[in-house]
Amino acid sequence: MARTLVTPIQQRFSDIDPFLHVNNVAQQMYFDTGKTTYYREVLGADVLSGDLRIVAVSTATDYLEQVRMHDDVAVTTVCERVGCKSIVLRQELRAGERLCSRSRSVMVAFDFARQQSVPVPDAWRRRMLE
Repeated sequence: MARTLVTPIQQRFSDIDPFLHVNNVAQQMYFDTGKTTYYREVLGADVLSGDLRIVAVSTATDYLEQVRMHDDVAVTTVCERVGCKSIVLRQELRAGERLCSRSRSVMVAFDFARQQSVPVPDAWRRRMLE
């Protein structure tokens, strides 16, 4: 079973719309915060700043329920699949026990020095699937 990380999210005043709901753009930023925590804790900090990094190539999000101003929210992140060059991450945004939105992102390993995608390093693969 792949490792699942839970990232508590601190809402900001600017995340809230006039109806006292967290807007969809803010929810997408919550997913990005979850990804950043996942990369740092599972893959290591170099994946965010080294020559070999992980980058998003596709993201799809389903908004299922409202997230309200005073909800305590957290994002779960888990690796669903590791391919040759791609990684699929699955995330859920929960307010308590309520599933409010879910996202699926396809990521690739990217060599910034050569400006091209590369096979997922074996070390990344092991850490994500252990």
